[in-house]
Amino acid sequence: METRARTLVKAILWSLLGLVTMSLVGLALTGSAMLGGGMAAINTGIGLVLYLIYERVWTLVRWGRNV
Repeated sequence: METRARTLVKAILWSLLGLVTMSLVGLALTGSAMLGGGMAAINTGIGLVLYLIYERVWTLVRWGRNV
């Protein structure tokens, strides 16, 4: 079983990677660092919350575990 702290650290690191990637995509598509960064920040916030929920739900699923 994974601890909440490990899930949180994984989620934050994944979100930071996504933030950088989405900022670059947003900049490339809009030509504006401000607009691209804003879109990326919103996406990252939503993604972080959803990822945390997703990971915690999967800790409850016993399927596929070798216990």
